[in-house]
Amino acid sequence: MHRVTSLAIASLAVAATLGTAPAASASTPAPAGTSAAAAFRCDPGRFCIYSGWDGGGTRCQWASERVANTADLCSFIRNGRNVLSVWNGTGHRVQYYTQTNFNARVGSTAAGHGGNLMGTYQIRSFQKQ
Repeated sequence: MHRVTSLAIASLAVAATLGTAPAASASTPAPAGTSAAAAFRCDPGRFCIYSGWDGGGTRCQWASERVANTADLCSFIRNGRNVLSVWNGTGHRVQYYTQTNFNARVGSTAAGHGGNLMGTYQIRSFQKQ
């Protein structure tokens, strides 16, 4: 009985954690006393996307104001993998889209912010606002 109860409690904890993940707008601030930019390894002035959660996995970054097709210069997008997290190291809000040429806007991230996304789509284009 103790084993079943422990499993049920652990399952509820996981479900509660997953239910609070940020959706399309990544603006998760860094925990007190940490540097989110350092955790996300994104050069200043760049917009970065990652194949892993919390800035992990493969990173692709751009200094451009807008990119019409991220797959041109991002291997994990070209290979069909979804974007799991972003960091916006630019001085502007960045809007991103699931299709090339700025079609099908899915979200945006304020300057100096980032975080985990839903992880169910690719960012195929973006532009600074």
